[in-house]
Amino acid sequence: MKLDKNTRSKYQLVIGLEVHVQLQSKSKIFAADLNQYGGEPNTHISPISLAHPGTLPLLNRKVVEYAIKMGLACHCQITQQTYFDRKNYFYPDLPKGYQITQDKTPICRGGKVPIRPNQPALQPEDRSTEVLIHHIHLEEDAGKLVHLAGESESQVDFNRAGTPLIEIVTEPCMHYPEEAYAVLTEIRKLIRYLDICDGNMEEGSMRCDANVSVKLHDAPELGRKVEVKNMNSIRNVQRAIEHEWDRQIWLIEQGESIVSETRTFDAATGTTAAMRYKEELNDYRYFPEPDLSPMDISDKWLEQIQASMPSLPYELENKFSEQYGLPEHDLDVLTDSKEVALFYDTFCQHTTYYKAAANWVMGPIKSFLNDSGKSITEFPLTYQQLSELTELVASDRVSFAAASQKIFPALLDNPEVSPTTLAEKLNLFQESNTDSLQTLVNEVVADFPDKVTAYRKGKKGLLGMFMGEVMKRSQGKANPKIANELLRKALS
Repeated sequence: MKLDKNTRSKYQLVIGLEVHVQLQSKSKIFAADLNQYGGEPNTHISPISLAHPGTLPLLNRKVVEYAIKMGLACHCQITQQTYFDRKNYFYPDLPKGYQITQDKTPICRGGKVPIRPNQPALQPEDRSTEVLIHHIHLEEDAGKLVHLAGESESQVDFNRAGTPLIEIVTEPCMHYPEEAYAVLTEIRKLIRYLDICDGNMEEGSMRCDANVSVKLHDAPELGRKVEVKNMNSIRNVQRAIEHEWDRQIWLIEQGESIVSETRTFDAATGTTAAMRYKEELNDYRYFPEPDLSPMDISDKWLEQIQASMPSLPYELENKFSEQYGLPEHDLDVLTDSKEVALFYDTFCQHTTYYKAAANWVMGPIKSFLNDSGKSITEFPLTYQQLSELTELVASDRVSFAAASQKIFPALLDNPEVSPTTLAEKLNLFQESNTDSLQTLVNEVVADFPDKVTAYRKGKKGLLGMFMGEVMKRSQGKANPKIANELLRKALS
């Protein structure tokens, strides 16, 4: 089913995503049950979450606040007068026989998520910069069917029933798998920065369904869409879309029709398989939830939530790019974690060597944290010490190798000592005196006349050998920049 570029180029891929995010409030959306992943089956339950007769739901205020925060982060319009609906369907893990959700009045409308997708086939000016949001709504999660090996029957764990969710529905505005990957990465960053979800797809706290269709470029209408489920990583979402792209084009080229269906993704083979047919219109018999009053979000409450918003990843990316002049790769690494991004931002309040500071955070500091199993909030050195260490390297008093391999580890063992004191104690200050270095360079050039001749005849790679000799005779203390410059002059 491998397609050539010409065949694929006739068609436009159309992607829309439905992203379910479990909100990490302490209790469930309509009951006081513990909202926590794991636990023995059917222990985080109550008569309310099991829908016993006579029980009534009570809305969790914190859940509404989390949904509003996500809406504000995505530049959505917040619906201040809203109500919940019943979505009626039968499934064994749905104890009520219906799901409490929002149909006609989602809490957030419109909006967008800024992205920087890796689309090497496109010119920079043609790459997408944002993905449009249709809406974000609140709802409750269902339970979980457990299929035990060797058993002919499935069991139901209701621990997850009633877990608060937001569903983020994008417009069908993406045309490349890389865009889906980029927007999911950004959504996961956003929910982590907002502290409303851990974004762990393997545990199901963030789940994604992809709606995929293809059409000829000049076709006025969208093609029949296929919904792909059961993808437990962002990379697998991209892989599933890539497979569907080729599969649907291949079917059309063979003269076959696309079946509107739900498909599952097999990570081992990178392919999708049919699960069930989709009706053109699902009759869920939506109607307003009679046991919950309409919800009014006051201007005052909205202003309070707005005031509590943290710095967001795309805001920090813009700051790091425009104010600190960092390249795109650094932006991705430094903003992947809120704690790391804020650490770097504070670091830059103590130094003007912004790129050097980024290199320290992405290099030695990150390596130390990985090796020690610590988080960056537990990093033992002060910003003043890091700034002083950065200054020693930037001023060419100490080489980066000496600073990162000798001073930095010594500082971690003796955090009460200053970097300058350690550099002096370890005899690591570079020799930058031009006269002293010139003497060394003259000695090396005089000791290797044959190599000098070969260099002058075009073997420029010998410069490394000469530099090695200078560094060896200076016991590694020669300033490489100055030594290199003096060597080039002497050899030419």
